[in-house]
Amino acid sequence: VPGVLGIAVLTFVITIFIKGFETAVINAVSVLVIACPCALGLATPTAIMVGAGSAARRGILFKGGDILERAHNITTVVFDKTGTITEGKPQVKETVILGDKQFIIDALYSVERQSEHPLAQALVDYAQKQGAEYIEPQDFVSLAGKGVKAKINGAEILAGNIKLMDENGIDIKEYKDYSQKGGTAVFMSADGALAGVFLITDTIKSNAQAAIRELKDMGIKTLMLTGDSSHAAAMTAAEVGINDYIAEVLPAQKEEHIQRLKHIGEIVAMAGDGVNDAPSLASADIGFVMSSGADVAIEAGDITLMHGDLKKVADAILISKKTITKIKQNLFWAFIYNVIGIPLAAFGILNPMIAGAAMALSSVSVVTNSLLLKKQIEQKS
Repeated sequence: VPGVLGIAVLTFVITIFIKGFETAVINAVSVLVIACPCALGLATPTAIMVGAGSAARRGILFKGGDILERAHNITTVVFDKTGTITEGKPQVKETVILGDKQFIIDALYSVERQSEHPLAQALVDYAQKQGAEYIEPQDFVSLAGKGVKAKINGAEILAGNIKLMDENGIDIKEYKDYSQKGGTAVFMSADGALAGVFLITDTIKSNAQAAIRELKDMGIKTLMLTGDSSHAAAMTAAEVGINDYIAEVLPAQKEEHIQRLKHIGEIVAMAGDGVNDAPSLASADIGFVMSSGADVAIEAGDITLMHGDLKKVADAILISKKTITKIKQNLFWAFIYNVIGIPLAAFGILNPMIAGAAMALSSVSVVTNSLLLKKQIEQKS
């Protein structure tokens, strides 16, 4: 703006001595009119509006224009497993009961009913089908990333993963590799002795493999973080084609892994759905959250994916890339009129009416170019 004002003053001062006051005023006004920054002001917001609107129609909700602008820089996408790569509807596939079956089923039902974890719901559903009766647990404690602990009829009940069993000295060596049957093993103990083993399986989303392939085609690295066993994680990663995975990760450690990736220069996106994913979603450069996820996760995320469709991750990044390209094109059209028009106006070749028409045309060209983005996104879909 100062530069344009300076050119206008200089045009007036020089022209007044050569062609007189009237021509000097006309030429100076022409410079100001042709340089009117309307198109410059429209270049970014019009593209953002079209990009965000097109994304919303495809079930991709950006929290703000700044998120849409930043998403094109993503270099690594980190995925949670349960409820993100998988359907999040786990079921008990196989069981081992060691002891009084009725008490074990009742205790399992009573402690797991207090938990919000998807695996807990699978155990609750299983116990209900077995005719379990609810017993009010005492001293209930949810151990993040490990399981639950409570007292049922005076007996200390633990239900969770291998880490929880090892920390409490529960002998599970005979069943330590139970998850190799294909799933996640949940162990239950009563008063220090192993009481049951429950193998839980979850179906991988039908479009997960295609979603990972699209990200790879875009040159984006993928990583899976999960609290599941190494074997279960390896099977899932291999099936969907994820580059790398880290298993048996506690919720707090997920955030640490995100920070480590950012520290080495990666632009990190996190895709998750659960309460445990909220810190990681907030810590990542961009957080993708499934619409079916927990409220706290949706609040922490930046982009909400309706229907939990993983292919929308790649679509969101692609829309961001196309929007940024369109913004750059708009800025070109906004500036090209100024670059060509200002010298012509300064030399008196453009009068204010033609300069005004050219200025308006630059705004029209920017808006029209932004609207073309909608068509380009639709063609991709």
